Amino acid sequence: MSLHLVLLVVYSLIVVTLGLWTARYVRTSSAFFVAGRSLGPGLVLASMLAANIGAGATVNVAGLAYREGLNAWWWSGSAGLASFVLAFWVGPRLWALAKEHDFYTTGDFLEFRYGAAVRAVITGLVVFGSLWILAAQLIAGAAIISVLTGAPRWVGSAIGGGIMTIYFTAGGLLGTAWVNTLQLIVMLVGFIVAVPFAISGVGGLDAFASASLPATFTDITHASGPGSGWTLLALTGPAFVISPGLIQKSYGAESARALRLGVALNGAALMLFAFLPVLLGMTGRVALAPDVAPDLVLPTVLTQLLPAWIGALALAAVFSTEVDTCDAILFMISTSVSKDLYQQHVKPAASDGELLLVARIAAVAGGLLGVLLSIYLGTIVQAMTVFYSLLGVSLFVPVLGGLYSRRAGQAEALAAIAAGVVVLLVVRFGVAGRYAWLDPTLSGLIAAALAFLGVMMLQGPQNRTSTPGPQSRTRPTL
Repeated sequence: MSLHLVLLVVYSLIVVTLGLWTARYVRTSSAFFVAGRSLGPGLVLASMLAANIGAGATVNVAGLAYREGLNAWWWSGSAGLASFVLAFWVGPRLWALAKEHDFYTTGDFLEFRYGAAVRAVITGLVVFGSLWILAAQLIAGAAIISVLTGAPRWVGSAIGGGIMTIYFTAGGLLGTAWVNTLQLIVMLVGFIVAVPFAISGVGGLDAFASASLPATFTDITHASGPGSGWTLLALTGPAFVISPGLIQKSYGAESARALRLGVALNGAALMLFAFLPVLLGMTGRVALAPDVAPDLVLPTVLTQLLPAWIGALALAAVFSTEVDTCDAILFMISTSVSKDLYQQHVKPAASDGELLLVARIAAVAGGLLGVLLSIYLGTIVQAMTVFYSLLGVSLFVPVLGGLYSRRAGQAEALAAIAAGVVVLLVVRFGVAGRYAWLDPTLSGLIAAALAFLGVMMLQGPQNRTSTPGPQSRTRPTL
């Protein structure tokens, strides 16, 4: 057994053991969903950063950098920029409402603000989209297992899926916050050690200016079209402001100050970390064959271009990022199914113990479905694009509109969701091929905003009727 594989096995056992150990502190749904609202800035930082650095930020970014160069920074850099919006403008407002009204999920806020219909629609979209991004993380983990052992994708997906499902189902948000701290340390050490060795191995930074590489290879401002360079801000930025998983993690903060500090530090760390997998991918372009599959660039660089012990440490770091992001996605799935679907539509009088049990069952089911989907999807970027696009166009406008407008109601929210999703699908599958610079996600966001504002103007204060149900309670203080 190789050193790389031994280290992965040992690391995985430690993660599972830590997750099971924390389960003894999780006896209520509050501990599972929002960690009892007890997370200080350090655990908020660890939990957020671990959720934000996954397959997209590592394996996918290295593949993008291998193809295009330094402009791949924008994938994670955009998430860092968006995190400041969550830290200072969106997160504290949502946290205050969550504490006042005991919100556990984003769906709780949407129902409070717009009514049950909006909550139901968004929950369905979130669960569907979350399965795709869960599959993307498992594809990345499977790529590492495949490079090390030659095993087919389903084996790697099953291993990664089993690890994250066990420790998340046991510990919920409270347990994963501690597991994420360990994963974060492994991830940062692994990448920080690996990058200097990789660059030195190809002759230093001057190697990236070789005449054999594209002239734009070191231009961070370059974009070759939608999904490239700075245009990634439209794809990933909105999703990192209103991601249900990130919002629910922010609910777990012990105070608004802890939230602001933890999420802001996460944003700064993301913008710095963004360079590391990019440089590894660029190194691969210099040293490897020109036809390496995008999802295999990073694991190939780490196993072939680095000393064995450094490569093993870095592979453990990459595997860590895939697993810790998986738990954030399972968090979205389990909380949405248990709180937003089961308690809302199946058994409103469910006890706290029943809610906790359903959340754990949903986590196991989500893990199994994610593994199955990862086997049949083509690439990481294919899976992640579906999630980020769907999340951005359906949630961004309703969440921000609900926070910053007193007039907006259910009609505006449903119109925004419908317009955003429809335009996204039409542009992606019917128009984008004919107009190279027409971005489906940005088009969907614009359509959602126009629909929201259009319905608001048509409704007018004099024509608006109250939405029955939770919205008829006291309006949030905005």
